[in-house]
Amino acid sequence: MNNEIQNLNPQCIWKNFYALTQVPRPSGHLEKIQQFLLDFGKQAGVEAFKDPAGNIVFRKPATAGMENRKGIILQAHMDMVPQKTPESNHNFETDPIEPWIDGEWVKARGTTLGADNGLGVAAIMAIMEDKTLCHGPIDALITRDEETGMFGANELPEGELQGDILLNLDSEHWGKFVIGSAGGIDVTATLDYQEADTDPEDAAVKVTVSGLRGGHSGLEINEGRANANKLLVQVVRQAIAETEARLACWQGGNMRNAIPFKAEAVLTLPRENVAALQEIVEAFRKIFNDEYKLIEPQGISLTTEEVATPAKEVPQEIQDNLINAIHACHDGVVRMIPSYPSVVETSSNLAIINIAEGKAAIKILARSSREDMKDYVVDTLESCFSMAGMKVETAGSYGGWDPNPDSEILHLLLKEYKELFGADGIIQVDHAGLECSVILGKYPWLDVVSLGPTMKSPHTTTERALIETVAPFWQLLQKTLADVPVK
Repeated sequence: MNNEIQNLNPQCIWKNFYALTQVPRPSGHLEKIQQFLLDFGKQAGVEAFKDPAGNIVFRKPATAGMENRKGIILQAHMDMVPQKTPESNHNFETDPIEPWIDGEWVKARGTTLGADNGLGVAAIMAIMEDKTLCHGPIDALITRDEETGMFGANELPEGELQGDILLNLDSEHWGKFVIGSAGGIDVTATLDYQEADTDPEDAAVKVTVSGLRGGHSGLEINEGRANANKLLVQVVRQAIAETEARLACWQGGNMRNAIPFKAEAVLTLPRENVAALQEIVEAFRKIFNDEYKLIEPQGISLTTEEVATPAKEVPQEIQDNLINAIHACHDGVVRMIPSYPSVVETSSNLAIINIAEGKAAIKILARSSREDMKDYVVDTLESCFSMAGMKVETAGSYGGWDPNPDSEILHLLLKEYKELFGADGIIQVDHAGLECSVILGKYPWLDVVSLGPTMKSPHTTTERALIETVAPFWQLLQKTLADVPVK
């Protein structure tokens, strides 16, 4: 049964996580989870309110005798990335997630699990309702729409938080303590065009790339995973050159911060050239599977399907410009940190392509731990798509989080981790963006560290949480709260 996860250790976290899976919370549709959290706060007997940005804030007073301790702010985000398998009929706005136990992991059936960042929220809930914990004053900030642009953090009112230390609970590697992260920016290229009439005698073929691993565009961009949009453009480009094909529409990817695992395009072409197109597709299928056999070992699917011939298509000149720009657009790692070559410094993710009905939109998420390199990537993307006649705009820019290796809370966490588990914790700087940098922009005095239990493949349908790491994560949180220094 799905609810068996409530019996996992520690129950105080897993029962709350299970309750979260039963409340729809995809980014952009958070009314139900906001009300759920407000109701929870009332039941737990703590102060709870929704701020003007749509974030939920809890406040729990200090345990008697610990009022002089530094204030802790616990932080996580309420929304989850809504990805599902092709055969799933799941509706993220109405349906609960179906978690299940697979050996040492908790997974979801046919969808993302939402452990990113549901386990962080569940830990906050456990702390809010536990009357036995020893701690100083605690604020909890559960932000809205982190996955689509950190909107809750960006709109966080100044003066709302009351604390000295921020513990962000949105990291995915147990035993690693994050003290810095990259900044990011959304780049969108758009073009309106007048559709051309399709030759009614032409055939129409839908070409689909699917079965890719996808993944988190910050955490897994360095693994060289295939991007469905970048694979498909190679096929479409050759089909146009060799079979007189024309582009009718294109849809690839659905989340700005996820490596796209599926893309499809409808091509029109003379009926006598359909067999040649199928040969091109089969040749690329073999090439892709050979190229990515060690990275995409499950196999890459590249298929054709004859469909009804659409009445309209993209004009040839517009089509050629779009295809060339997509083909030229950089995707993946741009540069590693020169002084720390195991960590990605700068990257771009060709995340979403929608071309249909006279409108083209291409969305890329660029990341960098250096502002000048972030600007450089934006400039290269603007140059690429401007040559195709597209309008290029940016939004949602957030800066990097500069590491502070002298952090007092970091050294306390490392000390407590060693005492509890007999091993040294690892200090890390992430390429994935965290809300810490945005919050620090408004509360620059905060001492900040990010931590969490182990999760794999967030933002994909293979997202999973490692059960054995949640209990020590809970132990460390309890001990750290009890040992926070005085002001």
